[in-house]
Amino acid sequence: MVDAAAPASLTRKIGTGTGIALAAAAVLLISAVVAVSVGAVAIPLSTVWGVALDRILPGVVTPDWNAGRANIVWEIRFPRVVLAGLVGAGLGLVGAALQSVTRNPLADPHLLGISSGGAFGAVAALMHTGLFLGLLTVPLMAFGGALVATVMVLGVAQLAGASSADRLVLAGVAVSFVIMACANILIFLGDPRATHTVVFWMLGGLGLAQWNHLIWPVAVLVPCGLWLWAQAGRLNAMSLGDETAASLGVEVGRFRLTVFVAAALVTGVMVAFSGLIGFVGLMMPHLVRLVVGGDNAQVLPASAFAGAVFLILADAAARVVMAPEDVPIGVVTGLIGGVFFIWMMAKRR
Repeated sequence: MVDAAAPASLTRKIGTGTGIALAAAAVLLISAVVAVSVGAVAIPLSTVWGVALDRILPGVVTPDWNAGRANIVWEIRFPRVVLAGLVGAGLGLVGAALQSVTRNPLADPHLLGISSGGAFGAVAALMHTGLFLGLLTVPLMAFGGALVATVMVLGVAQLAGASSADRLVLAGVAVSFVIMACANILIFLGDPRATHTVVFWMLGGLGLAQWNHLIWPVAVLVPCGLWLWAQAGRLNAMSLGDETAASLGVEVGRFRLTVFVAAALVTGVMVAFSGLIGFVGLMMPHLVRLVVGGDNAQVLPASAFAGAVFLILADAAARVVMAPEDVPIGVVTGLIGGVFFIWMMAKRR
């Protein structure tokens, strides 16, 4: 006898999932448009929509704005907002994966030293090696630095006898201090005229975003994000402990290393275009789990979405707080993340 309730239940789940996805897309779009409209020069929302439609579908609307506003909206603010969304999504996604694979709620690319490694590679490219591979130089060097930092963290944890993953954060903090000290040495020995550019990487900022640069974050985030999402079952098993994961058929050591390499790749490329932005990967997965639970099939995409919206709004705030000057976005996320960190510690107590 056919169970008629099963197809109906599946249909309801699909409908609910589609509704949630559409609502999330709407929130993301509204956040992006609002972020484009604010800044040193406020631009009406109608103008933002009009410029976007005119560039995407020429001839659909009749322009009633000047060329200056059109350039501000399309050439300056929209690439910046898109980059903020990509970076926030990448950091949120990586943070969720790292917290599951290390079983540590404090794990994120910044605290594990991966971001510092990416910044070291970017500083080396900007101040010493030069752009010998063109635009690809900084992302590749940042990925290399992030990967080296990852290997160092795993090596320090192994050397310290941390048989489980719960002490990786301590190793990451130690490695982060060492790498940042090395980065400061590179800055000290480099050309003083390039110091202003390097400060961008150390404090975090999205002001250099350009349309032709966005292909690289997209090219890394999409495949890595889909792969991590496909590993949601393994990540769920890892969050239960190494022994449990091994009993379920997960090759614990190899899988953890693979996740760390994927995290290094995403973080390195994001750092190359945005600089050091901390705490996004720490905060977003925690907030998301309060809403969707602990299943990584839902936590990973929700963390990416939350990270994108958060960083878009944080960047908008950074442009408004001290207008016409832009506050480095790393400062904004650091302030919010520090308060969140204290709240989380008090809650755990």
